[in-house]
Amino acid sequence: MDYPTTLVEAVSQKVHGHNLEGFLSGQGPKHAPLMLIGEAPGATEIKTSIPFSGRSGKKLDSWLAEAGLERKEIYITSAVRSRPFTIKKQLNKRTRIIETKYPNRTPTKNEVVSFAPLLDYEIKTIQPKILVPMGNVGLQRLLGHSYRISAYHGKLLHLPILTYAKEKNQLVASSDLYTLFPIYHPAAVFYNQKLEAIIQHDWLLLAKIIKKNRQNN
Repeated sequence: MDYPTTLVEAVSQKVHGHNLEGFLSGQGPKHAPLMLIGEAPGATEIKTSIPFSGRSGKKLDSWLAEAGLERKEIYITSAVRSRPFTIKKQLNKRTRIIETKYPNRTPTKNEVVSFAPLLDYEIKTIQPKILVPMGNVGLQRLLGHSYRISAYHGKLLHLPILTYAKEKNQLVASSDLYTLFPIYHPAAVFYNQKLEAIIQHDWLLLAKIIKKNRQNN
């Protein structure tokens, strides 16, 4: 995705000084039927410039394949486009040297709002039939913090979404309705293996919905 230069510059100014690394654009065909919205790129994604190219990406690819879907027909992006990291000092038990680490972290609410104009631009440009927020950050970016992925995963929703209001510098509800299908973030299975079957079922259900929509069009 090629974003307007002024838009990217405005976002960069807002997050200047934050612990954020690199910038990863959304990728996929124009007018893709699905837009997958993750949390933020990790270190692997910043290095490869490919969304979901790390461990969680491999899980995502396996579920897409089982559902008969391919990356080339899907637009993939995230609520935040740079890698949020924290700075930690820890002792290397082997060398006894204090080392500095820069692990991933969850983006702040302020960072999600700062990057919001980019996602708004993508949704307006791509015009996907279904928005697929993956995980709480993606879901709450679109619908607000009262929504939890554990309660809404695998459900087809028709609701207004939150868009950026420049004059208020905050997210406000849109006047239009959008179709959403929330799904757990692929990385969720690394913390809870019991979610594997649930996520697989949700992807298969989404594939059926897409197939039905194609038959009706």
